Amino acid sequence: MTSSSSSPDSPLHEGAPDARRPSRGRLTLAAIVAAVLVAVVAFSAGWLAAPRTATPTDTGVEAGFARDMQTHHDQAVQMALIIREQSDDPAIRSLAYDIATSQAQQSGQMYAWLNAWGLPQASSQPEMTWMLQPTLDGSDGHAHGGSSSAPDGTAGAGGAGSGTAPMVPGEPMPGMATSADLDRLSGLTGVEAETLFLQLMIAHHQGGVEMAQAALARTTNPLVTALAKAIVFAQSGEIQYMQELLAARS
Repeated sequence: MTSSSSSPDSPLHEGAPDARRPSRGRLTLAAIVAAVLVAVVAFSAGWLAAPRTATPTDTGVEAGFARDMQTHHDQAVQMALIIREQSDDPAIRSLAYDIATSQAQQSGQMYAWLNAWGLPQASSQPEMTWMLQPTLDGSDGHAHGGSSSAPDGTAGAGGAGSGTAPMVPGEPMPGMATSADLDRLSGLTGVEAETLFLQLMIAHHQGGVEMAQAALARTTNPLVTALAKAIVFAQSGEIQYMQELLAARS
């Protein structure tokens, strides 16, 4: 169902805040988004004055991450736009707005990287092939994910995702919803739609964090590491918030 606060010409238009439901989780999420924006601006200012690194190659970690994470982010935007049509709940709609706007912006950022590097947007390799490359500490890359993250979003010491299933290039990326999932989400409304959205987006964010950690374990490129750290930080916070929203609907 479509909320009256949303304009048909602007699917991401924000309605008036709901005075009935002040939310600590919502305030925390807003603080996370603000912190990430400040960090990105600060990094950009420093990067402009820093020595340039080598241009990434077509089959390198940096290009693979940029291509695959664009695809991953684009599905998150798709799911966020769907739930904004299927739910009137202000907390869900506001969360979806934040996800759609932030991940669309990050997708554009990665698209621009590939253009600046003189690389094609499409890869000559199957998805996630870059995640097979060895980590910086020399450990084996033949598993999902990268190293475990420290509280600040940096790669931890765990290497190439110990304890996770072996990764096969060309298989669906971590956390991706199926076409059937998306069709089902589009056919539900109200609490049922919200519950499925939260379940799908929690899994999706967990996959995004896994991919960002894999990049952090495999590159020192300052553009890539800054964005990957921001993804780990923001999406980990959003996962916690979504788990609270999901518990409230149980």
